[in-house]
Amino acid sequence: MPELRFSVDGAPRRFEVNQLVVAGWTGRDRQAVEHHVAELEAIGVRRPRTIPSFYRVSAALLTTASEVEVVGDESSGEVEFVLVSAADGLHVGVGSDHTDRKVETDGVTVSKQMCPKPIGPELWRLADVESHWDRLTLRSHLTRDGATTLYQEGAVTRMLAPRDLLALFPDSPGRLAPGTAMFCGTLAANGGMRGGDAFAIELTIPFAACGCNTPIGSAAFCWPIDHD
Repeated sequence: MPELRFSVDGAPRRFEVNQLVVAGWTGRDRQAVEHHVAELEAIGVRRPRTIPSFYRVSAALLTTASEVEVVGDESSGEVEFVLVSAADGLHVGVGSDHTDRKVETDGVTVSKQMCPKPIGPELWRLADVESHWDRLTLRSHLTRDGATTLYQEGAVTRMLAPRDLLALFPDSPGRLAPGTAMFCGTLAANGGMRGGDAFAIELTIPFAACGCNTPIGSAAFCWPIDHD
């Protein structure tokens, strides 16, 4: 059973993750969802059968490593908030549904298995931030040919709220079993989806909006992309 180390409330903690789910097409605004569908259709990806969709992938793909290896230059990242369920409740962090876009044109489910799924090393208790959920912001930066640009940015309110999304999860409506992590959807990319040499992500909330015992900051990482 994969075991990952995170920081929760400033203290190290180990989490066992035996199931990993990637949720797609999770936007609250159907027009925004259609925009993301169009982005993927532009690179040859077929429309989903259901909205939202839930894909099971190997839990071994989840990693807190600051660098990961991928094959070729046809992959790209997507910043997402990630739910991690433990015996004491739900936690939230930031991750990237890194996906091989070339394989995705043949099949989304297979493409989700082709790359590691990085997650930031810090988790927050969902209960600590849920009352201020609408103030959380997702952001990613892409480095390509030496230049770093803002790739994605937007409020988490563009996606279904955690409990609203879980209510639609067919395996266990309304709950996420302990030992399960779920990637919860992404934002449209500025300038269209594309790969690069490094990718950095963050999930932030103004500290003034949170009554937590420790400051709520950001989690970020980047990785080199191995060009075959």
